[in-house]
Formats: sequence, structure tokens, C-alpha cells
Amino acid sequence: MSELFHKMSQTILDGDAEAAASLATEAVAAGLDPQQVIAEGYMPGLNQVGEAFACGESYLPELVMAGEAMKAAVTALEPEMQRRGSQRQSLGKVVLATVEGDIHEIGKSLVGTLLSSSGFQVFDLGVNVKASAIVEKARAENADIVALSALLTTTMVRQREVIAALDEAGLRPQVKVMVGGAPVTQQYADEIGADGYGENASTAVTLARQLAKPASV
Repeated sequence: MSELFHKMSQTILDGDAEAAASLATEAVAAGLDPQQVIAEGYMPGLNQVGEAFACGESYLPELVMAGEAMKAAVTALEPEMQRRGSQRQSLGKVVLATVEGDIHEIGKSLVGTLLSSSGFQVFDLGVNVKASAIVEKARAENADIVALSALLTTTMVRQREVIAALDEAGLRPQVKVMVGGAPVTQQYADEIGADGYGENASTAVTLARQLAKPASV
């Protein structure tokens, strides 16, 4: 079994979605527990890619391909998880959006893919999203985290507005806010009262795990 898990991890490192899904199907046929397959087979590979990216040892294309391979594996395993009546344990609920006035999609989508692959339930609202819509979704889904992307200096101020709107709605005590985007810095995140700053998609996942811990205890 350890050899199979090693192969699964390697498919993520290689960014090979087809091979990842094939091994997942093989594991289901062998009667393996999908939860164990994800935790011990695929996640180590995804974590390794994320760490390499954070250290500058791998690049954005590798991160994207690893995320897609992980998504393919989980998709192949989902029918068996449903058949067994056990959904994958969620690390938390994340409402994700690019703020109002900003239509940049790629970075946000990558963060969403990696969060989902890592075990979060992600509600991606898309781009150019008003603060009111973000607050409404956070309340409706009982979100643990709101993740806000802004790629322009002219729109990053909207992140502050979303935090203020969450506070006004009385949601701030239970909803953590993480921010990111090219012009955003840790200093700015501190200034606007965010709970954390993700420099890139990989660090955003690490941050989300840290922020979700208190809620999952």
C-alpha cells in the first residue's frame, strides 16, 4: 500500500491529472478508504509542491498543475465517499472573491483550487464582487473564512470596506478575513484589520489552515 501511496503523491508532484484519477479509481476497486487515500496518498504530494513553491524551488505552472491533479483525484474518489456515506472531512468554509471594481481572476481561482484540494469547502463568488454580496454569502453559509483578492492599488481599499461591512453585520467575531493580491502587503493587512495575508496561493492555503484551527477544535 505504501508503494501505491507513493505513486499517488508522485502524480501530484508531476501534475499528472490523468494518472492521479487512474490511481484513485484503482484504489476504489481495491476497497481502500477514500479518506485514507487522500490523506496519505495525495496530500503529501500537494504539501510538497506548496512548500517548494513557497521556497522558490518551483513555479506557478507546477502549482496549477498539482492543484488540477489533486482535483481530478478527489473527483474520482467522491462517488465512493458518497457510497460509504462519509464525506471528506472539511477543514472549514471559505467565501472567496475578487473585490468590487477588480476583474482579475487567475490568482483567485488558483487559491480556490488549492483550498478546495486541501479540504476546504470553497464558495467562489467570482470577480468584481460588492461587499454586501460577500457579507450575505458569509452569513448564509456560516463561513469560517472570507478570502479577498485585489490586484490593483485602486481596488485594494475595497478589502477594508468588506471587513468594515462584516463588522457592521456582526459577523467579524466568528469570520476570519485573509487578504492577498499583488499590491497587498502584511503591513496593509494589519492596517485594515485583516486576520492574515497570503503572499501567494501556497501561503494562502497555509494561512487558511492556521485560521481555521480554532474553529475546528
